[in-house]
Amino acid sequence: MKYEDWPGLVHKPGLELGSGTQAQELRRRREVPKGGEMAAGQNGHEECVGSAYLFVESSLDKVVLSDAYVHPQQKMAVYRALQTALAESGGSPDVLQMLKIHRSDPQLIVQLRFCGRQPCSRFLRAYREGALRAVLQRSLAAALSQHSLSLQLELRAGAERLDALLADEERCLSCILAQQPDRLRDEELAELEDALRNLKCGSGAQGGDGEVSLAPSQLPVPSLSEVKPRPPPTPAQTFMFQGQPVVNRPLSLQDQQTFARSVGLKWRKVGRSLQRGCRALRDPALDSLAYEYEREGLYEQAFQLLRRFVQAEGRRATLQRLVEALEENELTSLAEDLLGLTDPNGSLA
Repeated sequence: MKYEDWPGLVHKPGLELGSGTQAQELRRRREVPKGGEMAAGQNGHEECVGSAYLFVESSLDKVVLSDAYVHPQQKMAVYRALQTALAESGGSPDVLQMLKIHRSDPQLIVQLRFCGRQPCSRFLRAYREGALRAVLQRSLAAALSQHSLSLQLELRAGAERLDALLADEERCLSCILAQQPDRLRDEELAELEDALRNLKCGSGAQGGDGEVSLAPSQLPVPSLSEVKPRPPPTPAQTFMFQGQPVVNRPLSLQDQQTFARSVGLKWRKVGRSLQRGCRALRDPALDSLAYEYEREGLYEQAFQLLRRFVQAEGRRATLQRLVEALEENELTSLAEDLLGLTDPNGSLA
């Protein structure tokens, strides 16, 4: 599957040809930024924040990275190889962070978050000069027990293919810093990081005062189901609705469909209620959803709203948060439908 066919990263050329307020707003947000979103840097000053996607694919037919990443005995080794290469190329996770690793057979697509122009520039130089490729090839070859490994890399920021622009570093920087991260760090990566840290601590304890360095392929990698030193923070197991306790849970596809069928024009208001705890649903994102799915109608706009909410928040995109947003916007009957508190005739069950 190529970049253009992959859900969530697809760029629709038609958006560039639109007119009116929504189109102007989309164009404004794609212009070269003076700063972009800001975050506190290591020196206490605010730094620009940007995002890009790194596509990684093996040139060997027998090595499929998307399959290796889901293999219980290779997953952590692949993660460690990516982490090592990025640390050498861009700096610490404070300034260059993996937000999510997507699988798109046969590729891995790594969503990156940059904090500051300097680490972004350092990463671009390493990518342009081949240093990143060399470290990745060496690390992944060790992780997958290969004598050598050749990789195909591609770097994108939004609709821009940065490989064709590498000679113009300032333009590449502008493209990356114009793309704001649309999600927080994926829970799966946090679990892998915790497990890797625990393994390093264990190796250090066995070796005395120094840490024992193991090749990625030598790590005693447990299955992902075992790599959970702590569960992710979740809201209370139950919440109150109209005086009744209701079991809380992550939103399901059926929840999204029920919401999309009934919310109508109020999907934007619900989105604004949800955005207080989800930065992926800020007003520019809502404007983009409204414009991009205008032809498909209200159902698709509402469905994509919750889809983005679930993608950004993961298991924290819960029934409780949606029901509270519905109550805030006087959509109690829709909340009752979601909770199964009405019978087919419309009366309370």
